[in-house]
Amino acid sequence: MTELGFLPFDADNHYYEATDAFIRHIEPSMAKRCMQWVELDGRQRLLVGGAINRFIPNPTFNPVSKPGALDLYFRGKVAGSDLKSMFGELDQISPAYRDRDARLALMTEQGLDSAFFFPTLGVGMEESLKHDIPALTAAFRAFNRWVDDDWGFAYKNSIYAAPYITLADPQWALEELNWAIGRNVRIIVMRTAPVPIAGGLTRSPGDTVYDPFWARAAEAGVTVAFHSGDAGYGKYIDDWEPGGAFEAFKFSALRTMTSDRAPFDMFAALVCHGVFSRHPDLRCASIEAGSEWVQPLLKKFKKAYSQNPYMFPSDPIQQFRDHVWVAPFYEDDIRNLADAIGTERVLFGSDFPHAEGLAVPVAFINDLHGFTDQEVRLIMRDNARELIGV
Repeated sequence: MTELGFLPFDADNHYYEATDAFIRHIEPSMAKRCMQWVELDGRQRLLVGGAINRFIPNPTFNPVSKPGALDLYFRGKVAGSDLKSMFGELDQISPAYRDRDARLALMTEQGLDSAFFFPTLGVGMEESLKHDIPALTAAFRAFNRWVDDDWGFAYKNSIYAAPYITLADPQWALEELNWAIGRNVRIIVMRTAPVPIAGGLTRSPGDTVYDPFWARAAEAGVTVAFHSGDAGYGKYIDDWEPGGAFEAFKFSALRTMTSDRAPFDMFAALVCHGVFSRHPDLRCASIEAGSEWVQPLLKKFKKAYSQNPYMFPSDPIQQFRDHVWVAPFYEDDIRNLADAIGTERVLFGSDFPHAEGLAVPVAFINDLHGFTDQEVRLIMRDNARELIGV
C-alpha cells in the first residue's frame, strides 16, 4: 500500500471451517453429543447435539458467497426484499479460505500485513450445546486443536487465529487458556452472552468465580475478543415475536432493531460487575458488533455514575475507554465513535471474506472521513498491534 506508507492490520478476518474442524480431534466417546455430519435429502447437514443446526445455511461452505456481495445492502443503499438473490452467483471455495499459506499470499496481494482470524461457523455453536456443558467443552477443545493445526495462533506473525473459549466450565476455561498461552496465543474469542451453567441457568461473566481466568488472560497479555454470532438473544425477542432457532441472514423488522443488545449488555456487565476494576491489565475487543451501541452505553454509564457513584469503584466510562477496543462496521459513524472512546481504541475490521464484509479489505480507509493521516494509521494498523503487544 504505497499510498498509505504502511501495511494495515485487519482486526476482523475469517476462515471457512474445514468439514472436520469439530471432529478431527474429538474424543470418540463424545462424538455423538457434539458435531456430526449426515446426508439428508441429498445434502450434507450438520448435527449439533443430535439436532440439525441451521446457524449457517450451508456449513460445508462450498459453494460460498463472494466477498462483499451484500456491501450495498448493509450500507442501506439497496433494499433486501429477496436477500437470497442478493448473494448473486456463488463461488467454489478458494484455497485461501482454508489454507494459511494461500491466505498469506492473498493478504500480500491485498496489501495487508497482519490480521486477526475468527470462526465463521464456530461463533454459532455454543448456544446449541449450552444444555450439555461436557459436550460443549469437548467440542471446543477439539475445535481449538484444529485451529492450531490449520491456522496457528501467531502464524509467521501475520495470522493471529483466535481459539474459542467458553466460561461454562471455569476450570476447563482456565486450562484451555493456559494451553493456548503455551502455543503463543495473542487473542481468544468468546460470544457476547451470559455464561451457561448447570440446570439451564446462566451467570454473569463478571462473577468472581471467573476471576482466575480473567487474571491469567491479563497476566499473559492475551486479548479477549467478543465476536458477534449466536448470543442466544433470540429467546428475548421470541417473547414478542416467535422466531425459532437462530439462522444467519434471517431477519425481521424487530430483530433488526434489537441486534445490538448483546454487546451493550456484555460490556455493561463487565464494568458493573467489577471485572476491569479487579483486573486492571485486562484488554478486550468488540468485533463485528458495530458501534451504534457504544454511545447509548456511555450515556447510561454517565447517568448511573452521577446518581450512584458508590456503586462503581471508578468512573465506568473511563473503565470502558481503558479496557475496550471497538471494530465498527464500515457503514457506522466512525468519527463519532472515535470522539466517544478515543481514536486509539478504534480498530479496522473488514470481515473478509464474508458477504456482509468488504470485497477489498483496505477499502475501509474510504470510510474514514474526517480523520488525519496519523489517526488513519492508528485505526488501520497501530491500534491492533498495540492491542496484542506487537
